[in-house]
Amino acid sequence: MIEVRNLSKSFGTVEVLQDINATFAKGKVNQIIGKSGSGKSVLAKCIVGLYVPTKGQVFYDGRSFHEMAKEEKRQLRQEIGMLFQSSALFDSLTVMENVMFPLKMFATKSEREMRDRALFCLKRVKIEGKGNKYPAEISGGMQKRVGIARAIAMNPKYLFVDEPNSGLDPQTSIVIDELIQEITVEYDTTTIVITHDMNSVMGIADEIFFIHNKKLWWQGTRPELLNSGNKELNDFIFAGSLMREVQKAMKSG
Repeated sequence: MIEVRNLSKSFGTVEVLQDINATFAKGKVNQIIGKSGSGKSVLAKCIVGLYVPTKGQVFYDGRSFHEMAKEEKRQLRQEIGMLFQSSALFDSLTVMENVMFPLKMFATKSEREMRDRALFCLKRVKIEGKGNKYPAEISGGMQKRVGIARAIAMNPKYLFVDEPNSGLDPQTSIVIDELIQEITVEYDTTTIVITHDMNSVMGIADEIFFIHNKKLWWQGTRPELLNSGNKELNDFIFAGSLMREVQKAMKSG
């Protein structure tokens, strides 16, 4: 579980987030949504320690990140897996070497043990036959799978995913969403996904956090989302005609 308490973040005189309070549950897919520039990525970066909040704190299972000593933070980072929007794979490394990278960074295992773990992770995302390929030699969807394999290599307690379906076709997006959901349940991780893909939200979100006007404007589950009565949330999620049809179907059903 991750808790955010009274978190605000400013860059100079520009306030981006204001007094955010949220609890992200363990074993659940927690999705942060909002318009571009709303501050959702800034919130995630504050949670993982890439940004220091102007005010407030972040707690990992009751442990205050900002009160930790340097070595405690290093240990915590070994419990965090991250999948970036661009997959952020190293072009000069093979798929296998990319997945082994975090294992080598925090090396406590032998080369054979690290390779076995990387192979297990590649099998888990169903691309074990691509270990000797380079990122440029595989599709965008496969690169996302490699990114997921690398993110779970350290068997993380906390998983952060930034726009996992960016640049992917709808069918591949469903595959990636299902992988994220399966891994969250299988590893009992606290998973936080930043997304603007409403198909993903309606497909796998357990808890939804809507950032608007610098604040946590609304929080709820998928069933609650479609009948929230929140104007700003409705303007965001039903901007497309397809989602409007979903809303009508839900109400008539």
